[in-house]
Amino acid sequence: MLGWCLAIAPSGAWIAIKGELNLLPVLLSLAVMLWTAGFDVLYACQDYDFDRRTGLHSIPQTLGINRALWVARGIHALMFAVLVFFFWQAHLGWLGLAGVMATGALLVYQHSIVKANDLSRLNAAFFTTNAFVSVILFVTIASDVFLSR
Repeated sequence: MLGWCLAIAPSGAWIAIKGELNLLPVLLSLAVMLWTAGFDVLYACQDYDFDRRTGLHSIPQTLGINRALWVARGIHALMFAVLVFFFWQAHLGWLGLAGVMATGALLVYQHSIVKANDLSRLNAAFFTTNAFVSVILFVTIASDVFLSR
């Protein structure tokens, strides 16, 4: 649900500025939703014991932490695929490609430092990499669009 709430921002801003909706903002909205859902599943892993004690049916509690990490990886892989499709549909240049590739690398890094038997680096994965992803995508895509127009 959080992913969907954040995802309406790109499409809403597009409609406010352009007065219409097309594929590009929908792709950005989908990427935001998947990105948020993936990191939300990751972050929920630290609540596994609480969820189990209180009967909450989170993804980690229902599937176990190891499988929840695979769910998060799958969601982030879909997010990356959507970003690649967005790059192609928006006809971005090398700066946009650099942003998409850097985002992919950060997602891989994020998932490489979190282990089912060691969640001690979860905050670094969650807060640090997500902050970089948003800034990198904004700067590279906005610069690409600005410089190519």
